[in-house]
Amino acid sequence: MCRVLKVQRSGFYAWLKVPLSARAREDARLVNRIRHFYHASQGSYGRPRIFTDLREDGETCGKHRVARLMREHKLRALRTYKSPRYRYGKPDRLSPNTLDRQFTVEQPDTVWVTDITYIRTWEGWLYLAVVLDLYSRAVIGWSMKATLSRDIVLDALLMAVWRRRPKHNVLVHSDQGSQYGSDDWRRFCKEHNLEPSMSRRGNCWDNAVAESFFSNLKKERIKRTIYRTRDDARADVFDYIEVFYNRTRRHSHIGMQSPYAFEQASKAGR
Repeated sequence: MCRVLKVQRSGFYAWLKVPLSARAREDARLVNRIRHFYHASQGSYGRPRIFTDLREDGETCGKHRVARLMREHKLRALRTYKSPRYRYGKPDRLSPNTLDRQFTVEQPDTVWVTDITYIRTWEGWLYLAVVLDLYSRAVIGWSMKATLSRDIVLDALLMAVWRRRPKHNVLVHSDQGSQYGSDDWRRFCKEHNLEPSMSRRGNCWDNAVAESFFSNLKKERIKRTIYRTRDDARADVFDYIEVFYNRTRRHSHIGMQSPYAFEQASKAGR
């Protein structure tokens, strides 16, 4: 070994006896804490959320130190696969774009946004519809089915109504998918004091919050996985929405809190 390294034997053994510096020992301890929170997020957290977890856990490290250690140990937020595009077809009737990209609201159950995506499995596609409250970004309604029937969006909206029981009119924003322009959708909205709003055709930015949720779902959980069955996918998506996203995942829009923590803090402050 000494010949390979081209150093004196005595110098090599003296170097072995030198203990790690205090800084190196602290880095090693901190890396263990970083790994804990990284794996707790199933590899979905990058430096900002890991740093927030550490600070909330009592650590006093700086964000640049966390970034350096994550970079050195190759701890990176996992990315998603690219999925093929799909189309819903022309809706029966259009609703105006009442939301108009006003994505920040001051009260819960003022504006909900909804959209559909799909997840691939060995059995075929599994379609997912969600409803989010813009106030807290919480997923308040969802539905998963093997086909793109109108029932998928109605079931998700019914769950949202059942959970939240809004006492006033709620604006419900969607894209121009045919499911959202159907008579069934409009009739359901009218019966439950919901006002439909639609994005402009082909403009994904008009429904950016719902699009962002799906992007995070695929990046943080689905990744490059192909599920064996639709039931496997359903179980994993349920866990992501109800256990991780709503209750644990930190959201930058609401001060690095989870949607449910933000709502509970808001209720306590009233």
